[in-house]
Amino acid sequence: MADSYPVADWYPDELLPGYECLRLELHDPAVAEGEPDDTDLCATLVRQHPPCHRRAVLYLHGWSDYFFQTHLAEFFDGLGFDFHAIELRRYGRSLRDGQLGGFVTDLHEYFDELDEAFAVIAADHDDITLMGHSTGGLTASLWANERPGRFNGVVLNSPWIDLQGAPVLKALTAPMMKTLGQRYPTTVLPLTDAGIYARSIHASQDGEWDFDLGLKQHPSFAIRVGWMRAIMAGHAEVKAGLHIDTPVISMLSHKTSFRRTYGPLAQTTDTVLDVDKLARRSVSLGPHVTVVRITDGLHDLVLSGEKARADVFEHLRRWLSAYVL
Repeated sequence: MADSYPVADWYPDELLPGYECLRLELHDPAVAEGEPDDTDLCATLVRQHPPCHRRAVLYLHGWSDYFFQTHLAEFFDGLGFDFHAIELRRYGRSLRDGQLGGFVTDLHEYFDELDEAFAVIAADHDDITLMGHSTGGLTASLWANERPGRFNGVVLNSPWIDLQGAPVLKALTAPMMKTLGQRYPTTVLPLTDAGIYARSIHASQDGEWDFDLGLKQHPSFAIRVGWMRAIMAGHAEVKAGLHIDTPVISMLSHKTSFRRTYGPLAQTTDTVLDVDKLARRSVSLGPHVTVVRITDGLHDLVLSGEKARADVFEHLRRWLSAYVL
Protein backbone atom coordinates (compact mmCIF):
# COMPACT_ATOMS: atom_id res chain seq x y z
CA MET A 1 0.00 0.00 0.00
CA ALA A 2 1.27 3.53 0.76
CA ASP A 3 4.64 2.43 2.17
CA SER A 4 5.38 0.67 -1.17
CA TYR A 5 5.51 4.04 -2.96
CA PRO A 6 8.53 6.02 -1.74
CA VAL A 7 8.92 9.69 -2.58
CA ALA A 8 11.40 8.79 -5.32
CA ASP A 9 8.66 6.96 -7.25
CA TRP A 10 6.98 10.25 -8.12
CA TYR A 11 8.11 11.56 -11.52
CA PRO A 12 7.51 14.81 -13.46
CA ASP A 13 4.26 14.88 -15.41
CA GLU A 14 4.87 15.13 -19.16
CA LEU A 15 1.51 16.84 -19.76
CA LEU A 16 1.35 19.50 -17.04
CA PRO A 17 4.54 21.34 -16.09
CA GLY A 18 5.09 21.40 -12.34
CA TYR A 19 2.81 18.42 -11.65
CA GLU A 20 3.98 14.98 -10.56
CA CYS A 21 2.77 11.45 -11.30
CA LEU A 22 2.88 8.11 -9.50
CA ARG A 23 2.24 4.74 -11.12
CA LEU A 24 -0.21 2.66 -9.08
CA GLU A 25 0.11 -1.12 -9.35
CA LEU A 26 -3.02 -3.24 -9.73
CA HIS A 27 -3.62 -6.59 -8.07
CA ASP A 28 -4.18 -9.33 -10.69
CA PRO A 29 -6.03 -7.12 -13.20
CA ALA A 30 -8.09 -8.92 -15.84
CA VAL A 31 -6.90 -8.54 -19.43
CA ALA A 32 -9.82 -8.05 -21.80
CA GLU A 33 -10.39 -10.14 -24.90
CA GLY A 34 -8.51 -8.53 -27.76
CA GLU A 35 -5.82 -6.95 -25.57
CA PRO A 36 -2.21 -8.21 -25.62
CA ASP A 37 -1.60 -10.84 -22.95
CA ASP A 38 1.33 -8.82 -21.61
CA THR A 39 -0.45 -5.46 -21.66
CA ASP A 40 0.59 -3.07 -18.89
CA LEU A 41 -2.54 -2.46 -16.83
CA CYS A 42 -1.94 0.21 -14.20
CA ALA A 43 -3.40 3.44 -12.83
CA THR A 44 -1.80 6.86 -12.39
CA LEU A 45 -2.03 9.33 -9.54
CA VAL A 46 -1.34 12.97 -10.45
CA ARG A 47 -0.64 15.67 -7.88
CA GLN A 48 -0.12 19.40 -8.03
CA HIS A 49 2.84 19.40 -5.65
CA PRO A 50 4.29 17.41 -2.72
CA PRO A 51 2.24 17.57 0.52
CA CYS A 52 2.02 21.01 2.10
CA HIS A 53 -1.52 20.95 3.59
CA ARG A 54 -3.16 18.58 6.06
CA ARG A 55 -6.28 18.33 3.88
CA ALA A 56 -6.39 16.70 0.46
CA VAL A 57 -8.83 16.14 -2.38
CA LEU A 58 -8.92 13.14 -4.73
CA TYR A 59 -10.50 13.83 -8.14
CA LEU A 60 -11.91 11.12 -10.41
CA HIS A 61 -12.37 11.90 -14.13
CA GLY A 62 -15.26 11.06 -16.43
CA TRP A 63 -15.69 8.85 -19.50
CA SER A 64 -13.05 9.04 -22.26
CA ASP A 65 -11.32 11.69 -20.15
CA TYR A 66 -8.18 12.58 -18.23
CA PHE A 67 -7.07 15.29 -15.79
CA PHE A 68 -6.10 18.64 -17.32
CA GLN A 69 -8.27 21.10 -15.32
CA THR A 70 -5.44 22.87 -13.50
CA HIS A 71 -7.73 25.74 -12.48
CA LEU A 72 -9.67 23.21 -10.38
CA ALA A 73 -6.47 22.18 -8.62
CA GLU A 74 -5.58 25.82 -8.00
CA PHE A 75 -9.04 26.44 -6.51
CA PHE A 76 -8.60 23.67 -3.97
CA ASP A 77 -5.00 24.64 -3.23
CA GLY A 78 -6.20 28.15 -2.41
CA LEU A 79 -8.58 26.67 0.18
CA GLY A 80 -5.85 24.61 1.82
CA PHE A 81 -6.22 21.26 0.02
CA ASP A 82 -3.46 19.29 -1.69
CA PHE A 83 -4.98 18.30 -5.03
CA HIS A 84 -4.69 14.78 -6.47
CA ALA A 85 -6.31 13.27 -9.57
CA ILE A 86 -6.42 9.58 -10.36
CA GLU A 87 -6.50 8.22 -13.89
CA LEU A 88 -7.99 4.76 -13.86
CA ARG A 89 -6.77 1.77 -15.83
CA ARG A 90 -7.20 2.25 -19.60
CA TYR A 91 -7.61 6.04 -19.27
CA GLY A 92 -5.41 9.06 -19.88
CA ARG A 93 -1.86 8.67 -18.64
CA SER A 94 -2.62 5.03 -17.79
CA LEU A 95 -3.79 4.02 -21.30
CA ARG A 96 -1.39 1.84 -23.31
CA ASP A 97 -1.35 0.82 -26.97
CA GLY A 98 -3.63 -2.12 -27.66
CA GLN A 99 -5.85 -1.59 -24.63
CA LEU A 100 -9.62 -1.15 -24.89
CA GLY A 101 -10.01 2.45 -23.79
CA GLY A 102 -12.14 2.86 -20.66
CA PHE A 103 -13.29 -0.77 -20.67
CA VAL A 104 -14.33 -2.55 -17.48
CA THR A 105 -17.02 -5.12 -16.70
CA ASP A 106 -17.64 -4.10 -13.08
CA LEU A 107 -17.16 -0.61 -11.62
CA HIS A 108 -16.09 -2.21 -8.35
CA GLU A 109 -12.88 -3.33 -10.08
CA TYR A 110 -11.75 0.27 -9.81
CA PHE A 111 -11.76 0.03 -6.03
CA ASP A 112 -8.32 -1.60 -6.38
CA GLU A 113 -6.57 1.53 -7.68
CA LEU A 114 -8.80 3.85 -5.68
CA ASP A 115 -7.81 2.12 -2.44
CA GLU A 116 -4.17 2.39 -3.46
CA ALA A 117 -4.56 6.10 -4.18
CA PHE A 118 -6.31 6.65 -0.87
CA ALA A 119 -3.51 4.92 1.03
CA VAL A 120 -0.88 7.09 -0.64
CA ILE A 121 -2.76 10.30 0.13
CA ALA A 122 -3.79 9.29 3.67
CA ALA A 123 -0.14 8.69 4.59
CA ASP A 124 0.42 12.48 4.48
CA HIS A 125 -3.01 13.95 5.22
CA ASP A 126 -5.57 14.04 8.03
CA ASP A 127 -8.70 14.62 5.93
CA ILE A 128 -9.59 13.62 2.38
CA THR A 129 -12.44 14.95 0.25
CA LEU A 130 -13.55 12.93 -2.77
CA MET A 131 -14.62 14.50 -6.07
CA GLY A 132 -15.96 12.79 -9.19
CA HIS A 133 -17.20 13.93 -12.61
CA SER A 134 -19.80 12.12 -14.77
CA THR A 135 -18.94 8.37 -14.81
CA GLY A 136 -16.30 9.21 -12.22
CA GLY A 137 -19.11 10.58 -10.07
CA LEU A 138 -20.92 7.25 -10.27
CA THR A 139 -17.79 5.27 -9.39
CA ALA A 140 -16.87 7.70 -6.61
CA SER A 141 -20.35 7.38 -5.11
CA LEU A 142 -20.21 3.57 -5.08
CA TRP A 143 -16.71 3.60 -3.59
CA ALA A 144 -17.55 6.14 -0.88
CA ASN A 145 -20.63 4.10 0.01
CA GLU A 146 -18.48 1.00 0.59
CA ARG A 147 -15.73 2.83 2.46
CA PRO A 148 -17.49 4.50 5.41
CA GLY A 149 -15.42 6.71 7.65
CA ARG A 150 -12.84 7.59 5.01
CA PHE A 151 -14.02 10.91 3.60
CA ASN A 152 -15.02 14.24 5.06
CA GLY A 153 -17.05 15.20 2.01
CA VAL A 154 -18.02 14.05 -1.49
CA VAL A 155 -18.23 16.52 -4.38
CA LEU A 156 -20.05 15.40 -7.54
CA ASN A 157 -19.82 17.28 -10.82
CA SER A 158 -22.65 16.15 -13.14
CA PRO A 159 -22.56 12.59 -11.78
CA TRP A 160 -23.90 9.93 -14.15
CA ILE A 161 -26.07 8.19 -11.56
CA ASP A 162 -29.10 7.45 -13.75
CA LEU A 163 -29.62 6.43 -17.37
CA GLN A 164 -31.45 8.80 -19.69
CA GLY A 165 -34.45 7.47 -21.57
CA ALA A 166 -37.96 6.34 -20.73
CA PRO A 167 -38.31 3.89 -17.80
CA VAL A 168 -39.95 1.29 -20.04
CA LEU A 169 -37.02 1.47 -22.47
CA LYS A 170 -34.53 0.96 -19.63
CA ALA A 171 -36.57 -1.97 -18.33
CA LEU A 172 -36.43 -3.61 -21.75
CA THR A 173 -32.76 -2.84 -22.31
CA ALA A 174 -31.42 -4.08 -18.95
CA PRO A 175 -31.99 -7.84 -19.54
CA MET A 176 -30.40 -7.63 -22.97
CA MET A 177 -27.34 -5.79 -21.58
CA LYS A 178 -27.03 -8.34 -18.78
CA THR A 179 -27.06 -11.30 -21.16
CA LEU A 180 -24.83 -9.80 -23.85
CA GLY A 181 -22.51 -8.29 -21.27
CA GLN A 182 -21.82 -11.71 -19.79
CA ARG A 183 -21.36 -13.54 -23.10
CA TYR A 184 -19.85 -10.91 -25.38
CA PRO A 185 -18.51 -8.14 -23.12
CA THR A 186 -16.21 -6.47 -25.63
CA THR A 187 -18.83 -6.19 -28.39
CA VAL A 188 -19.12 -2.58 -29.56
CA LEU A 189 -22.52 -0.92 -29.43
CA PRO A 190 -23.33 1.05 -32.63
CA LEU A 191 -23.67 4.44 -30.98
CA THR A 192 -22.68 7.72 -32.62
CA ASP A 193 -21.06 10.83 -31.18
CA ALA A 194 -21.94 14.01 -33.06
CA GLY A 195 -19.08 15.87 -31.39
CA ILE A 196 -21.27 18.65 -30.00
CA TYR A 197 -19.83 18.57 -26.50
CA ALA A 198 -16.23 18.40 -27.74
CA ARG A 199 -16.89 21.38 -30.02
CA SER A 200 -18.34 23.38 -27.12
CA ILE A 201 -15.21 23.08 -24.94
CA HIS A 202 -12.11 22.73 -27.13
CA ALA A 203 -10.18 25.89 -27.95
CA SER A 204 -9.69 24.87 -31.59
CA GLN A 205 -13.46 25.13 -32.09
CA ASP A 206 -16.01 27.05 -29.98
CA GLY A 207 -14.60 26.41 -26.50
CA GLU A 208 -11.76 27.87 -24.45
CA TRP A 209 -9.90 24.78 -23.19
CA ASP A 210 -6.76 23.34 -24.71
CA PHE A 211 -6.57 19.62 -23.94
CA ASP A 212 -5.05 16.55 -25.58
CA LEU A 213 -7.53 15.19 -28.11
CA GLY A 214 -5.75 11.85 -28.01
CA LEU A 215 -6.51 11.46 -24.31
CA LYS A 216 -9.93 13.14 -24.22
CA GLN A 217 -11.03 11.71 -27.51
CA HIS A 218 -13.59 12.58 -30.14
CA PRO A 219 -15.17 10.32 -31.09
CA SER A 220 -14.99 8.93 -27.57
CA PHE A 221 -13.88 5.43 -26.65
CA ALA A 222 -15.98 2.68 -28.18
CA ILE A 223 -19.02 1.88 -26.03
CA ARG A 224 -18.86 -1.85 -25.31
CA VAL A 225 -21.64 -4.09 -24.02
CA GLY A 226 -19.77 -5.21 -20.90
CA TRP A 227 -19.02 -1.62 -19.94
CA MET A 228 -22.64 -0.54 -20.41
CA ARG A 229 -23.74 -3.49 -18.29
CA ALA A 230 -21.37 -2.29 -15.55
CA ILE A 231 -22.78 1.24 -15.73
CA MET A 232 -26.37 0.00 -15.53
CA ALA A 233 -25.48 -2.17 -12.53
CA GLY A 234 -24.03 0.92 -10.86
CA HIS A 235 -27.20 2.86 -11.59
CA ALA A 236 -29.23 0.04 -10.03
CA GLU A 237 -27.18 0.30 -6.85
CA VAL A 238 -27.84 4.02 -6.62
CA LYS A 239 -31.53 3.54 -7.32
CA ALA A 240 -31.74 0.99 -4.50
CA GLY A 241 -30.27 3.64 -2.19
CA LEU A 242 -26.74 4.33 -1.03
CA HIS A 243 -25.74 5.40 2.47
CA ILE A 244 -22.73 7.66 1.97
CA ASP A 245 -21.86 8.67 5.53
CA THR A 246 -20.51 12.14 4.83
CA PRO A 247 -22.06 15.30 3.31
CA VAL A 248 -22.48 15.15 -0.46
CA ILE A 249 -22.91 17.97 -2.95
CA SER A 250 -24.33 17.09 -6.38
CA MET A 251 -23.78 19.93 -8.85
CA LEU A 252 -25.63 20.00 -12.17
CA SER A 253 -26.44 22.33 -15.02
CA HIS A 254 -29.83 24.03 -14.94
CA LYS A 255 -30.83 22.41 -18.24
CA THR A 256 -30.18 19.58 -20.68
CA SER A 257 -30.15 20.05 -24.44
CA PHE A 258 -29.96 16.92 -26.60
CA ARG A 259 -29.48 17.98 -30.20
CA ARG A 260 -28.06 16.37 -33.32
CA THR A 261 -26.63 19.63 -34.65
CA TYR A 262 -24.54 22.32 -33.01
CA GLY A 263 -26.19 25.53 -31.82
CA PRO A 264 -25.96 28.26 -29.15
CA LEU A 265 -27.49 26.01 -26.44
CA ALA A 266 -24.40 23.82 -26.60
CA GLN A 267 -22.53 26.64 -24.81
CA THR A 268 -24.98 26.95 -21.92
CA THR A 269 -26.44 23.49 -21.21
CA ASP A 270 -25.47 19.90 -20.48
CA THR A 271 -25.50 18.17 -23.88
CA VAL A 272 -24.49 14.78 -22.45
CA LEU A 273 -26.80 13.79 -19.56
CA ASP A 274 -30.38 14.39 -18.41
CA VAL A 275 -29.77 16.72 -15.48
CA ASP A 276 -33.35 16.66 -14.18
CA LYS A 277 -33.15 12.89 -13.74
CA LEU A 278 -29.78 13.22 -12.05
CA ALA A 279 -31.15 15.83 -9.65
CA ARG A 280 -33.99 13.53 -8.63
CA ARG A 281 -31.67 10.54 -8.25
CA SER A 282 -29.12 12.48 -6.17
CA VAL A 283 -31.24 12.19 -3.03
CA SER A 284 -30.64 8.42 -3.15
CA LEU A 285 -26.94 8.86 -2.42
CA GLY A 286 -27.20 9.28 1.34
CA PRO A 287 -28.87 11.08 4.24
CA HIS A 288 -27.13 14.43 3.68
CA VAL A 289 -27.16 15.60 0.04
CA THR A 290 -27.08 19.15 -1.31
CA VAL A 291 -28.24 19.60 -4.91
CA VAL A 292 -27.07 22.71 -6.76
CA ARG A 293 -28.17 23.75 -10.26
CA ILE A 294 -25.81 26.00 -12.22
CA THR A 295 -27.34 28.39 -14.75
CA ASP A 296 -25.59 28.04 -18.14
CA GLY A 297 -23.45 25.17 -16.88
CA LEU A 298 -21.86 22.69 -19.28
CA HIS A 299 -21.56 18.96 -18.66
CA ASP A 300 -18.19 19.39 -16.98
CA LEU A 301 -19.24 22.35 -14.88
CA VAL A 302 -15.69 23.58 -14.27
CA LEU A 303 -15.31 23.98 -18.07
CA SER A 304 -18.37 26.23 -18.32
CA GLY A 305 -18.25 29.85 -19.42
CA GLU A 306 -16.69 32.38 -17.08
CA LYS A 307 -19.81 33.43 -15.17
CA ALA A 308 -21.18 29.90 -14.74
CA ARG A 309 -17.72 28.69 -13.74
CA ALA A 310 -17.49 31.42 -11.11
CA ASP A 311 -20.89 30.31 -9.77
CA VAL A 312 -19.64 26.71 -9.55
CA PHE A 313 -16.64 27.69 -7.46
CA GLU A 314 -18.64 30.05 -5.26
CA HIS A 315 -21.24 27.38 -4.46
CA LEU A 316 -18.48 24.86 -3.86
CA ARG A 317 -16.56 27.26 -1.63
CA ARG A 318 -19.64 27.93 0.51
CA TRP A 319 -20.47 24.22 0.79
CA LEU A 320 -16.90 23.30 1.74
CA SER A 321 -16.87 26.09 4.34
CA ALA A 322 -20.11 24.78 5.85
CA TYR A 323 -19.37 21.05 5.92
CA VAL A 324 -15.68 20.33 5.33
CA LEU A 325 -13.35 23.15 6.37
